[in-house]
Amino acid sequence: MLDKLEAIRLRYEDVNHELMQPEVMSDLKRYKSLNKEYKDLGKIVVEYRNYQQVLSNIENARQVISTEKDEDFREMAKAELDELMPEQDRLESAIKDLLIPKDPNDSKDVIMEIRAGAGGDEAALFAGDLQRMYLRFAEKQGWKMELVDAMEGTAGGYKEIILAVKGEDVYGKLKFESGVHRVQRVPATETQGRIHTSVASVVVMPEAEEFDIELDMNDIRKDLFMSSGPGGQSVNTTYSAVRLTHLPTGLVAQCQDQKSQLKNFDKALQVLRSRIFEIELAKKNEAEGAIRKSMIGSGDRSDKVRTYNYPQGRVTDHRIGYTVHNLPSVMDGNVDDFVENLRIAESAERLKVGVS
Repeated sequence: MLDKLEAIRLRYEDVNHELMQPEVMSDLKRYKSLNKEYKDLGKIVVEYRNYQQVLSNIENARQVISTEKDEDFREMAKAELDELMPEQDRLESAIKDLLIPKDPNDSKDVIMEIRAGAGGDEAALFAGDLQRMYLRFAEKQGWKMELVDAMEGTAGGYKEIILAVKGEDVYGKLKFESGVHRVQRVPATETQGRIHTSVASVVVMPEAEEFDIELDMNDIRKDLFMSSGPGGQSVNTTYSAVRLTHLPTGLVAQCQDQKSQLKNFDKALQVLRSRIFEIELAKKNEAEGAIRKSMIGSGDRSDKVRTYNYPQGRVTDHRIGYTVHNLPSVMDGNVDDFVENLRIAESAERLKVGVS
């Protein structure tokens, strides 16, 4: 492991040197790629340096124990060694985790789409509950969540809502949320107290940057229409809302959240690019065949991933068989346990099959 860590340290220094070269700084695509590599390698190098320091201190303590005649010095060295050994184990575990091949898209921002499914008004209300849950989680992570587009439900919540989430390792933490989320509870409109089951689907896509997907603007049809949602004086008065259609694939993206037509265009293009990128990712995953199918959270939007049972205060993730009985806390954005356990499961799979 030490040889591998030393090679990573040398690569880290090489990348640092490359980033300072004028020809790299003038090439945005190359600069972004190298900067991402530099940040990823930096996390490993920091732990490696800590590990080296601990190993050095352990060696010094053992030398004192074996050579020092003064009993007080020997006892101090033994006490230090008792503290250093668990730290060595902790660092080795942390480094091994960092060396597991990661999904290259984990560091990306995301486009999140939440849609009401079976269940009518109750499904739309549940979609709204999920949106608030993810908003709280984003706030706790220090992320920024922006509204791209929304269609409100007749009784509240959302028939559909599209969000952009920006921050550190957003896709790495949210990608397992894709799929069908099921709620079991007594709807507000239910007069006989019967429990209903409704569903909402969540799709989490890594936000594609320009160098991820090259779009030919000649392949995109742009339509303008009047905004119907929040937006102040421009609502229903100006053609500021934008709908983009990618002619080769038939994919459509629209935005009417901003007063500015240009800002709506940029947001809609961002969503369209990410949807096309997701299709390319799906093709790549399918090509990986059985290996990819064995992975946790393969991202199939038709899979039932989680059930929220209100009468029992229970939330169950069906992919890993993990259940908690603190539903109110989960709905308040405390989904960390699910995120962490799903990441651990994926890491175990990646370590087992060697997927990078």
